[in-house]
Amino acid sequence: MMDLLANPELWKYLSIPVIAALIGWVTNWMAIKLTFYPLDFIGIRPFLGWQGIIPSKAEKMATIAVDATIAKIGTVQEIFEYIDPRVLTQYVVDHTVPRTEEYVDEIMLAEHPTFWENLPQRAREMVYERVRKRSPELVDNLVDDFSDNAEDLLDIQSMVVEQLGEDRTLLNRIFLECGEKEFRFIINSGLYFGFGFGLIQMATWYFFPAGWILPAFGLLVGWATNWIALNFIFRPLYPVKIGPFRLQGQFLRRQPEVAQSFCHIVTHEILTVGNLVDAILNGSKSHRARNLVRKHMKKLVDETAGMGKAFTQVAFGPTSFANLKQRVGDLSIEIAGETFDDPMFANDRAQAVEEIMRRRMEELSPEEFQDLLRPCFQEDEIKLIAAGAALGFLAGLAQLTFIFGATMF
Repeated sequence: MMDLLANPELWKYLSIPVIAALIGWVTNWMAIKLTFYPLDFIGIRPFLGWQGIIPSKAEKMATIAVDATIAKIGTVQEIFEYIDPRVLTQYVVDHTVPRTEEYVDEIMLAEHPTFWENLPQRAREMVYERVRKRSPELVDNLVDDFSDNAEDLLDIQSMVVEQLGEDRTLLNRIFLECGEKEFRFIINSGLYFGFGFGLIQMATWYFFPAGWILPAFGLLVGWATNWIALNFIFRPLYPVKIGPFRLQGQFLRRQPEVAQSFCHIVTHEILTVGNLVDAILNGSKSHRARNLVRKHMKKLVDETAGMGKAFTQVAFGPTSFANLKQRVGDLSIEIAGETFDDPMFANDRAQAVEEIMRRRMEELSPEEFQDLLRPCFQEDEIKLIAAGAALGFLAGLAQLTFIFGATMF
């Protein structure tokens, strides 16, 4: 036994499955890293260098994420309903009505300082009071209008794609957190599958020591470990019972867990109340939202002027009175953009939306659900497999040359 253990040829053969396992682990690790990193292109464009597959196609991957999940678990209309217009109205009223005097003074001093400074305090108080009384109903009507016309006011796909396209770190994190266990499995499986292939490789090399065997098996290990791991993750789509065992793709079995992780990120960092309002007021359809705000604010100005409207128009002039309405509308838009910065309110509404979206996502079919993670691997998958195969080939060639002192031909 001691003579056998002292035989260097034995250790050379035993090194084959160990090295194959390392090849499998390294190639799979590299495949995952190259999928997400680096965030920015490193090298000389267009061919000499690399950028992570996900970051390099950020907008496309973000679009896929929206189409595969968000579009299926909640429309813009439904998201507004989840947030609850009544809660939204109360929040706006609570944060704006106490500052009525400040807002009225700001507008009047900017537009008609002499008139406002010379207006008796009692008359000013009447204006403040009328605005305070009308504000809750006006806000309620405005929020209802926004909610009823949400689909026409917000392009949610553009909003999400733009945000994730600019924030590649967040885009990466969505996939990495949702597929954390799958990516870890892919990396570790390189060891198991690589070792298994290595045992076959060792036996083949013992009985058929052709020079091309080790490089060829290295190439096979680098390619096959990735391919097998992907199939373990996504296949079979539906549970298959074989004796006491229930088989289904690893990612698909974790649907409730993944849904919770994905919906938490989406509702707390992407579809927040603040982001939605900002997209409505400044997005591709912002002109519609701004016109809607101005329409409601003009009513407020008219109703505040009340019986003295004719006098006010004469005193200010028709153009100046119209400018006042415009100024009220513009200030209201500014206020709306600054109001939703309360972390507690944002978190409270995010939790409400998250719960509903999570339930919806758990109900997706396996075909629909796999589309959340599958695109990570489908994009340029052949490049990753080819890179793994090439690395495996070089490792097998090095093993042949430096361990066994042989050549391929």
